[in-house]
Amino acid sequence: MPKSYADLLREARTEIKEVTPPEADALRERGTATFVDVREATEWEQGHLPGAIHISKSYIEQQSEGHLPDRDSPIVTYCAGGVRSLFAAQTLKEMGYTNVASMSGGFQQWKSQGLPWTVPTVLSSEQKQRYSRHLLIPEVGAEGQKKLLDSKALLIGAGGLGSPAALYLAAAGVGTIGVVDFDVVDLSNLQRQVIHSTDRVGEKKTESARRTINALNPDVNVARLIEGYDVVLDGTDTFETRYLLNDAAVLAGIPVVHASVFRFEGQLTVFDPPNGPCYRCLYPTPPPPELAPGCSVAGVLGVVPGIMGLLQTNEAIKVLLGIGDSLAGRLLLFDALDASFTELKLRRDPNCPVCSEKAIAAREAGQPLPVPSSIYGGEVVLGARA
Repeated sequence: MPKSYADLLREARTEIKEVTPPEADALRERGTATFVDVREATEWEQGHLPGAIHISKSYIEQQSEGHLPDRDSPIVTYCAGGVRSLFAAQTLKEMGYTNVASMSGGFQQWKSQGLPWTVPTVLSSEQKQRYSRHLLIPEVGAEGQKKLLDSKALLIGAGGLGSPAALYLAAAGVGTIGVVDFDVVDLSNLQRQVIHSTDRVGEKKTESARRTINALNPDVNVARLIEGYDVVLDGTDTFETRYLLNDAAVLAGIPVVHASVFRFEGQLTVFDPPNGPCYRCLYPTPPPPELAPGCSVAGVLGVVPGIMGLLQTNEAIKVLLGIGDSLAGRLLLFDALDASFTELKLRRDPNCPVCSEKAIAAREAGQPLPVPSSIYGGEVVLGARA
């Protein structure tokens, strides 16, 4: 027998448990249920329950498994008035979800009862198109993309590591990218420094990088060295700069994504005390120059800094979004000749003059701490954090 709309609605109400907005709010405050907004995107953008995820009823079959991997976890669906959410909950139940309820009265009744709601991040139509593949990922979405657009990443070096990192940070929509490099583009750079081009030989690398980044993504502001960065990507090739950068970053509390390359090899880690060691824990003193020659002396396969620069960018984006497990406390080694990755555990040096508990306590107490190091030709005094 054919079924009318009233028949279908009656069946849905028979199969699906309904909760009132106050009951739903109690579940939300306890964090015991996932709320799924099944309205259309235009409705979602006008406001939604705090912490809810958005899966339009039209896509509930397609997108639910990606957003809702646990089929036994409590789920509450809601819409504008409480009807679409019933049918959406019924669909989820048919897909094997065992604990699904629908909120009666929907978002309209939720608001009328004075319960909390929020307005989501709204991207422009061009941004939605540009970052569409990010928006499909539950761990990123519109909120994560807005976080990237509001983030600031500082690149120390616009060379072999900084070039791919800058391109992919820009493509990802990191809103402010600072570029620090004293050098100019040389013809020998172009074998690996893909952000530059032949017609820019002799031009400052910072200016060349700015032009390429702005051409790739107008959302990105290429800033000069300023305070307030959320992450630093270390693409330097001198130990003096690495130590100075490490000490400044530890004092400022900014994580550093470090990478270095040598011929066919690369290494990568994240320095983010107290989550892991700092650069001085890994290298208390610099090696002799003859044991650590730069690319201009030892050479490097052009693709190696590209690989390591992209891995740096991956770590930086994870840090900015607060997702995944960073490489803090781990050192990743790459060998291009056999395409192998090796991971080593790193530990904080309890006597580190920069990031140890003793050093941190001294700085917080306003006691400057001398850092002996031959790299500086004497000692450096690290002042208290501002």
